[in-house]
Amino acid sequence: MRAVGLITEYNPFHNGHLHHLRESRRQIDAEVAVAVMSGHFLQRGEPALVDKWVRTEMALAAGVDVVVEIPFPFACNSAPYFAAGAVQALTALGVDHLCFGSESGDLETLRTAARFLTQHEEALEAATLLRLRQGQNYPEARAAVVLELGAAGTAAVLASPNNILGIAYLRALERCASPLRPWTIPRVGAGYHATEAVGTIASATGIRRLLADGEPVLRYLPETVQLPFLRALNRGAHNDQDHLHRLLLGRILRGPASLRSLYQVEEGLENRLFEAALASSGYDDLVDRVKSRHWTRTRVQRILAHLLNECTAEAMTAFLAAGPLYLHLLGTTARGRRYLAARRKSLSLPLIGNYSRIHPLLKRRYGADSPACRLAEAMLDTELRATRNYTLLMKSWNGANRHRDFVEEVRWEK
Repeated sequence: MRAVGLITEYNPFHNGHLHHLRESRRQIDAEVAVAVMSGHFLQRGEPALVDKWVRTEMALAAGVDVVVEIPFPFACNSAPYFAAGAVQALTALGVDHLCFGSESGDLETLRTAARFLTQHEEALEAATLLRLRQGQNYPEARAAVVLELGAAGTAAVLASPNNILGIAYLRALERCASPLRPWTIPRVGAGYHATEAVGTIASATGIRRLLADGEPVLRYLPETVQLPFLRALNRGAHNDQDHLHRLLLGRILRGPASLRSLYQVEEGLENRLFEAALASSGYDDLVDRVKSRHWTRTRVQRILAHLLNECTAEAMTAFLAAGPLYLHLLGTTARGRRYLAARRKSLSLPLIGNYSRIHPLLKRRYGADSPACRLAEAMLDTELRATRNYTLLMKSWNGANRHRDFVEEVRWEK
């Protein structure tokens, strides 16, 4: 069965995603669509609007066949790590093609940019760091350095967020020596960060903004995905920024010293976080008080997500070096089940549905008390903590077991 892989967040699933899904299947002539999806915390550091199971139900209703979670250390990280984790997950699942959206829509243009960044990586990093020390922010510094090296075309491509992710996917494919064949489809309608809709297509950012303002959004979502989304919103099963802000304050106000061992908390940032927490009036205000030319808004959001989930620098460094050590199956259709059954013996990572048996499975796979098993257990603990914390961010909670990865079943579609 020819399978196309999609790297997704679906926050929430909208008409632009449906266009990408359908075009991916059509252009690749794929029988199966396999999505690897961020869990409860996303690439830009924000908690998802609704939980990973609701987003899985939306994806399956729209026509995705298999939904697998990208482990937290990769899902909530910068583009290179996000891309590496997602590519390794799709490779482990035996997918044939990786199809991603881009503003460019031209694979060779993106490949040229990817090769340039790889060939000049050391020079780019050194020159960018120098400009950061002179007061430029990271995007400005990187663009200026690329132009200085005579690559105006690459600089233009790097100005768009989906292009940046696409280039990161291409570089990850190269670094992982993945057999996945890349393909890109031009993004249509509203841009990645755009808050204005174009016809019936609005970005996920725009949809979340409309919801926050109490505006209707259903015209921007495929009809098939609306029911699970509305049910989640109506029962208060969505994240609440006031809850997020209070949880972050509770963690940060334990004191600067308690923050120093956490991932990406550089020297001096712990004091800036503490001072911001003392005065902030909400989540956005907290981020605004911390961000600077050195620490962009996206980077601050990721640091706050790592801080909330107690991600130490030592542990995250080990996770990122190892790559995903297991995969969490969130949902599948009947066609997806046939695909996984056919690939069962060739899967290069453990694929686990309900986590009730995950500990013995990891011990069998890696050997009880082996370094690999201990690392896999530590990665799992981080993911479980993220799920528990996400239940504290919800507007309302139904009183169920917060250890949801152990009690939620794989979502099945006929």
